[in-house]
Parts: sequence; structure tokens; C-alpha cells
Amino acid sequence: MPAENSSEALLDRASQLIDLARAAGADQADAVVMRSRSNSVSVRLGKVEGTELSESDDFSLRVFVGKRVASVSANPGFDLKALAERAVAMAKVSPEDKFACLADEANLAKSYPDLELYDATEVPTAELTEKALAAEEAALAVNGVSNSSGAGAAAGMGGLVLATSHGFAGSYMASRFSVSVSVIAGEGTAMERDYDFDSSLYYGELEDPATIGKRAGERVIKRINPRQMDTMKGLTVVFDPRVARGIAGHIAGAINGAAVARKTSFLRDKMGQQVLKSGLNVTDDPLIVRGSSSRPFDGEGVKGERMVMIEDGVLQNWFLSTATGRELGLSTNGRGVRGGASVSPSSTNFALEPGNVSPEELIRSIGTGFYVNEVIGQGVNMVTGEYSRGASGFWIENGEIAYPVSGVTIASNLKTMFMNLTPANDIDRSYGTASPTLAVENMTLAGR
Repeated sequence: MPAENSSEALLDRASQLIDLARAAGADQADAVVMRSRSNSVSVRLGKVEGTELSESDDFSLRVFVGKRVASVSANPGFDLKALAERAVAMAKVSPEDKFACLADEANLAKSYPDLELYDATEVPTAELTEKALAAEEAALAVNGVSNSSGAGAAAGMGGLVLATSHGFAGSYMASRFSVSVSVIAGEGTAMERDYDFDSSLYYGELEDPATIGKRAGERVIKRINPRQMDTMKGLTVVFDPRVARGIAGHIAGAINGAAVARKTSFLRDKMGQQVLKSGLNVTDDPLIVRGSSSRPFDGEGVKGERMVMIEDGVLQNWFLSTATGRELGLSTNGRGVRGGASVSPSSTNFALEPGNVSPEELIRSIGTGFYVNEVIGQGVNMVTGEYSRGASGFWIENGEIAYPVSGVTIASNLKTMFMNLTPANDIDRSYGTASPTLAVENMTLAGR
């Protein structure tokens, strides 16, 4: 017999729930268990500030009665029959939803690969504490670092167990280990803050905490005594990869089918049109072995494939779940993500593909500009594309990094930014949303 909390046992329980829902009058149903385990430690100035251990298996049942749908959620230990009957009763009095449905049986994954997402290493709390302390100690040892905002280390896993009334049954788990540290340089109103971190699916691949800490310290001391700049237009802004991943994220958000269906994307009418410079490509691949956001099947049991979302600058695809695809007159491409009982489309391992020049060559080529390594605020309108963010970083003069800058705002429109974007070749694919260094021409900098 499977252990009570094993994936096999949970899959059996989910299948029972579906059978009971069908017996109560549901035409179709699916049941999902969202699994989560986490152990984390936070420290500051050499002392443990907190430890947290959490564990949950959250059940959700979605039932369909004709075109009516309802969802209920519960923790382990609930009464299966009562939950199923309540869900069906709710569905019978719900308004009709012409798009909500299970994935077509023909689209379900018949088999799926082992993507090596799970490392079963159990990391003791004491060992996590040692890693957090080591990261902080190395950061504080950097000359010029004056204080710590804290460090942390964590180990955990997340998983999905899914069963549907039309024959799909599957599960997978993915582990995650991380170390992070944030430190301060300077005093009073001249204080500057920066951070560094590493995250990996496999514990043995996690970067040495002392290296992470030293890098955080070196980052922050470079930001001491920043200057303000005068307002100027037509400026080339270079985005550090940490910030460039946010730009790539805006692309992903703008080509999400749910946003297109709601008419909340500034690219909603751009399918088949040029949205990036010629030669630039954007990809999404859920099947990368040990990929940060890989998954063998999506939240509906559909196996996704690698897709070129934007090819040679031309928009080719939206991210689609079954219901969103139907709303747009299209078929799912296996990008449904489960949020409890609801399903919405999302990216997986998303990448704004690199160019052919190094970051140093890219910076030299622009002569004068602004290198951004932090943005502040939420000034992005995904309906219109308007972009305005507080920013700090370094001034570029004669093709070289010259001095730190803060207290400025950079602005443009994402549609314009995408068409004026040049990528370097330094992409790091260990992130679920990946981007190299990016140079964006013709932006406005608001300063003094």
C-alpha cells in the first residue's frame, strides 16, 4: 500500500473524488493536489532571526454540469463524498460558462518524460543556518559594507497531482534550494543597499554562500556616493540581466492569451506583426531537463512543447490554456497553470534569446548612456504599454562604466522599447524568465 502522503496515495484519493462527483451528477470533473514543503532560515548580524517549516497538500475539485462549473477546495482529512456533493450542488446553481471545460482528450499527455526536477536531499535546519551565516559573513567582510539587511537559506519542494474524469492521472515534484543576502554600505541618508542570491533545483549545484555574499558586498560598495543627472531625451539605457529579466517578463505578460482575451495587453492586435527588431527571437520550453520552470505536463494534463513565441521579431503565438484558447478560437498549447481549482495560461522556461556581442562590446558601442541595475515602483501599464520606473545604476561615458547614479526615472513605451532593443550574449538560463543584458535606445531620463 502507498504511504498516506505519497503521490500515489494522493492520486488515488483524487480519483475517488472524481468518481464521487460523477455519482453525484457531474458530467465531468478534475481533482488536483498542490503539494508544498518548505524549510527556511533567516539571519541578521550573525544571529538567527527566524526559522519556518511548512507542509501542505491542498485539494481542489472542479466539476462540470452541462456548461455550469463550480470549484471547491479542502485540506487533507476532508470527507470525500460531502465535498463532491457540495461541488455538484454549487455547479447546478452557477451561471453558464461557455468556455470553461476540461482539456480535449486528444490533447492529454499519454506519456511524459522525467525532467529530473526533484532532488530528495533533506537539508537540516542547522545546515541552512550555516549557509545563511556564511553568506552574510562574507558580505560584511567586504571593505565598505556597513550593515546587513539579513540573509537566508531555504530548501523545499512543490508538486502537482492531477486526475481527470476522462482518463488522465499523473504527478510530478520539483525541489528548490536557495541562499540570499542583502547588505548596506554608507551611513544615514547616504546609505545604499544591494543583494545577491542563488537558487537551484539540486542542492549540490547551489553556489557557495561565501561567493554569493562577497558578490553582494562588492555590488553595494560600487553604489556609494551616487550622482543625480539632468533630464534628457533620446538616451540609450542598458539593462543589467537582473532588470532585463523584468523586461522579458513584460513580453511574456503581453503575449498571455488571458490578457489578450480580456483586452488588457498592448500587443493584443499584433499577432503576425513585427513586435521586436528583425533577427530577435523569444522562446518558451517546458521540457528542459532540470529547467527552473520545467513541467512534464500542464495544469490540465496537456504536454507542452518548445515554442518560438516571437520569431525574427514577428509575434507567432499566445500562451494558451484550453478555456483561453476556446475564447480566442484557438487550441491550447499546454501552458495552463493550476491555481487551486482555476486554470490560466502562463509561460514556462521563457527566454529572450541572446545576440552576438558581449555586454562590454554593447556598452562600448553606445558611448554615452545609463546602465540600470535596479528599478523601483510599478509604473508599467500593460494595457497601453506606458513604462515609467524609478531607477539607479551607473553612468556610461566614452563606452565605459563611469560613476553611480540614483534618484532618476526612465520612461518610454514598451512597444517602442521592444522595437529599439538590442540583446547581448550573456544569457543565464537558470532562471524561469531569462534575458541577457539589453540595450534600449531612445528612452527619456527624468532627473534634476
